[in-house]
Amino acid sequence: MLSCVGDYRKAAQRRLSRLAFDYLEGGAEDGDALRRNRDAYGEWLFRPRVLTDVSACSTATTLFGRHAAAPMIVGPTGLNALFWPKADVVLAQAAAKAGLPFVLSTASNALLEDVRAAVPDGDLWLQLYVQQDRGIAEDLMRRARDAGYSTLMLTVDTPVHGNRDHDVRNGFKLPLRVSGRLIADCVRHPRWSWQMLRHGSPQFVNIAKSAGQRPDLERHAAMLSRQMDLTLGWGDLAWLRRHWSGRIVVKGIQTIDDALMARHQGVDAIVLSNHGGRQLASTFAPIEMLPSVVKAVGDTPTIFVDGGVRRGSDVAKAVALGASGVLLGRAPLYGVASRGLPGAAHVLAILIAEMRTTMQLLGCPRVGRLGRGCLAHRTAGMLADAPRSASSAPSASSAPGAPGAPIAYITR
Repeated sequence: MLSCVGDYRKAAQRRLSRLAFDYLEGGAEDGDALRRNRDAYGEWLFRPRVLTDVSACSTATTLFGRHAAAPMIVGPTGLNALFWPKADVVLAQAAAKAGLPFVLSTASNALLEDVRAAVPDGDLWLQLYVQQDRGIAEDLMRRARDAGYSTLMLTVDTPVHGNRDHDVRNGFKLPLRVSGRLIADCVRHPRWSWQMLRHGSPQFVNIAKSAGQRPDLERHAAMLSRQMDLTLGWGDLAWLRRHWSGRIVVKGIQTIDDALMARHQGVDAIVLSNHGGRQLASTFAPIEMLPSVVKAVGDTPTIFVDGGVRRGSDVAKAVALGASGVLLGRAPLYGVASRGLPGAAHVLAILIAEMRTTMQLLGCPRVGRLGRGCLAHRTAGMLADAPRSASSAPSASSAPGAPGAPIAYITR
């Protein structure tokens, strides 16, 4: 029985070829940003309150006015069919089953219309990369609008691909080239190899359709890696709005200045993200940026965060620090890569259950009660409230996050 995301990671590593697992798991250069994303959550420690009623604890929240089972979004990831056949559809189905939004990547391997057909009532968002030929992006937006996608997520941190040493070492190029190393890798992972043979090489079918071309992995991989629009700027949000009337989220914000620029441009939300540590090798973790960005921009735009989430307790920390929710990237991929739909669904169920248990142990019955008083940075040491007399003891209403609750909070 797999009990946590870490167990699913090990199961995915056993099943996938080294080439595929390294593509899923790897970060840029020496992996500094990748490690920092995960380690940064451990820098924040909980300050639980006891003897509070948590009998009806709920992780439910609203994201853009729509009910969500938890403040989580299954985020955009590309080339997912390398891990499991029809993985984009599987992930969308798992998200819908869990009551969470799903973001389909431009670099997906399933037509956005097919994903909609698989989850007719799901909350689907489209992640957008903008190539030099902007007509492709314009057609993707048109198709997503016609298919009832609610939100557009513009990714802005990938004008070029980061330096990914693991791909160079593995000779990872699309389409895959037959080599002695690849053959040996396939022999060691027969289940993955058999599925790849049965279902064929993944194709970037959405790019192909919007470009009016037949699927051609080599050509369309080149469009994503070497033909991105390097001129894209803040002023181009006006172009985006001419083709998209729904909500716009900008993903890849890493500084206060850019967060303020996004607010000035009137975007609906931002995602603090370093692309899972896969782009610029030495950056702050998004959770480290979160407190200062929240302080700078306030409640507008909505702030999401991604990178390094492996536990439901991580989600609770992000919300306590001011995020409206987190994007899940690798965690559900571990599930789908190891067991398909049951694996992806179980990973999401685990994260929601872990968050609920964390909230109960914190004394927070509702997501809205998660606040800065629930956390302290580890460098603050043992933070204790000043001794109080019995007559000045806090009332039962002084739960974490409630008015009058003691707050000890260190910003780093």
